[in-house]
Amino acid sequence: MHEDIIKDIKKGNRDAFRHLYDEYAGYAIRTAKAITRDDELAKDAVQEAFIRVYRNISSYNPTLSFGAWFYRILVNECNRLLNKEKKTIPIDILLMENNPQLMEHSKENVSDLYGVIQHMADLYRIPLLLKYIRGFTEKEIADILNLNQNTVKSRLFNGRNLLKEQLSLMEMEGK
Repeated sequence: MHEDIIKDIKKGNRDAFRHLYDEYAGYAIRTAKAITRDDELAKDAVQEAFIRVYRNISSYNPTLSFGAWFYRILVNECNRLLNKEKKTIPIDILLMENNPQLMEHSKENVSDLYGVIQHMADLYRIPLLLKYIRGFTEKEIADILNLNQNTVKSRLFNGRNLLKEQLSLMEMEGK
């Protein structure tokens, strides 16, 4: 499906680009908000990401996942804007609302889980976000973040272990 749309965009078909935009914009804005935690920065990041996609569509390799290519651009744009604003990248509550895999804990522990994730280092937070909110594979995350796939697996593994450790400590302390 994307192959035909991409070909049409490369030919200058604005309706094809509009179709692509309509398909990705909602998810893109939610992802950007989860990364930046700022509505205006998220909107700017999404707008810039789509501009970059439009300008660089000729460099897209159709043998690779378009979604991974797009989200790599989006994540890079979010990071660029955050660096410009000198902010950290906290995760949004969206992670807990849309992630049954991380929701092994009862509802009382949602705020604990959120607090732990919010204070995690970016190198764990962003891969967890891409894996459990966006549903990307480790290979796609590696492409998006320009990392080795084993590095992504390691960061996901370590991130999950950090979550478990912190939540266990909080349970033992009785909060």
